[in-house]
Amino acid sequence: MDINILGIPMDLGAGRRGVDMGPSALRNARLRQRLGELGHAVHDLGDVPVALPESVDKFSGNGMEFLQPILEASRATVERLRALPDDVFPITLGGDHSVAMGTVAGNALRGSQQGHRMGLIWVDAHTDFNTPEISPSGNIHGMPVAQLCGLGHPELASLAGDWRLNPRDILMIGIRSVDPKEAALVREQGVRIYTMKDVDQLGISRVFEETMEYLSDVERLHVSYDADALDPGVTPGTGTTVPGGLSYREGHLLMELLCETGRVTSMDIVEVNPTLDAGNRTAEVMVEMAASLLGLRIL
Repeated sequence: MDINILGIPMDLGAGRRGVDMGPSALRNARLRQRLGELGHAVHDLGDVPVALPESVDKFSGNGMEFLQPILEASRATVERLRALPDDVFPITLGGDHSVAMGTVAGNALRGSQQGHRMGLIWVDAHTDFNTPEISPSGNIHGMPVAQLCGLGHPELASLAGDWRLNPRDILMIGIRSVDPKEAALVREQGVRIYTMKDVDQLGISRVFEETMEYLSDVERLHVSYDADALDPGVTPGTGTTVPGGLSYREGHLLMELLCETGRVTSMDIVEVNPTLDAGNRTAEVMVEMAASLLGLRIL
């Protein structure tokens, strides 16, 4: 398989610094070499330019922090990804989870697949379904899924022109922290969610089986994997840790089973913050998660 790595060193959408070093941490954890060992041809496309927080105005005038530089980086991400050919598997490296506005839209419009349905598997502790009107913090990394569905700020919601993600084509796994108004909105939109209670009750294999059944009529799948989906004991180097997450083996098994379907065509790895980590442990774990999605086997 031809794998293209694209970094988006964004920390403009989060409430604390350091996550912009996530792409470098993942590269230092030998992402390219690890995937190459699995027989893939791996090409690193470098990084999308992202403004430094201290070089731009923080507020846009409507309370949303760093709106304009996030828009610029997201538009650049869409253009970089939609220009890639169909037979490439892009892995996009965040940065905070606001990068998903560009990565999901860009992959949805890539090559001859433009206009075809794409399902989103959101592996995260949070639903990230806030809008500017209901967000307690105003941080855009808590809003990307709502924006992809056309809700919230009109410029963020129209990064890919008229394209919108259908809430029916989204499935979330590992959720355990949702703001009250956000919870009401995500229920109203009909997004399918497996909370950690569901994972505990059903087991990750059953969650996977139901995921595939639910998304059975979607042509291709994008996996957006937030480091905080895993328990903080597994991935401590992330800015919004929530206790009680997926175990190391649950995270791997989900990726292994998704690999076997052959339906995943792109992936994000986000919210790795090396300033909060111990010996780059979180980046190393997330590299292994990507390897499981792309063919790593025990035997």
